Parts: sequence; structure tokens; C-alpha cells
Amino acid sequence: MSTRSWVVVGVAAMALATAGHARAGSVTWTPEQWEAVDTLKLCTTAPGEAPHCFPVWLVVLDGDVYVRLGTRATHRMRNNATAPFVAVEISGTRFERVRAIEAPESVERVNAAMADKYWTDFLVRLVSHPLTMRLKPDEGAATP
Repeated sequence: MSTRSWVVVGVAAMALATAGHARAGSVTWTPEQWEAVDTLKLCTTAPGEAPHCFPVWLVVLDGDVYVRLGTRATHRMRNNATAPFVAVEISGTRFERVRAIEAPESVERVNAAMADKYWTDFLVRLVSHPLTMRLKPDEGAATP
């Protein structure tokens, strides 16, 4: 191989390595960057069914992502075949393995944060929200 060919191969290899590094950096779980994001999608799998994704509001408190679920979403979470794990889609990134942790101790704080973040929450909170959850990813669970 000529010197010129080696240079081209080297530049191509560096470009691929840099692209891979940038992609890996963009798929980390970064709740502080999602404080202004309005919704994420939770993806559950009911026994014998295909995965189903649905949008929910989110808030970030003390560096953790919280969601408050209505009756139908609570049913889906409690019957999820992959429990306690769900897939989460947020800001164009899908995290395949996120632990959904019931957080009854955080209900009041999450309700207050939802009221502060979403102006329509005064109507939404009239509907039952039996489940509040904190979301924590397994390491390496993201895909771009």
C-alpha cells in the first residue's frame, strides 16, 4: 500500500472512531438535560402481545426521572412481562432496559413538580394517578 492509501485508511478509521465516540456520548442517561422535555414514552410488553409504547409526562427531581401514571398505564406496568424493566424513549434515544421503581414516598413531590411544570396539570390531577415511578437505567441500555 502506498503512503497515500495508508493516510486515507487512517483518516477513515479516525472518523469512524470519532463518530462512534460521539454516538456513545449522546446515549447516556442524563436526567438534568431532560428537565425541559415534556414527555417520554414507556414501552411495556403484555403477555402474548407485541410491545406497546405510550407517552407520559415526566419530571426530574434530585437527578432522577419520575413519571405519574393513570389507571390504564398502571395496569400496563403491573402486567408487564419484562417487569421491573421497560424500554424508555426520550429525546430521540431509546433505552432498552430501564428499571421502573414504584416511588410512593415521592407522590407529593412529583405531584407538586408536575403542577409547576405543566400548566394543564390542574385538570389532569383530577384523574386518578395510582402509580408514581422513578426510572433508573441499566448500564449500556441505550441505543441511538
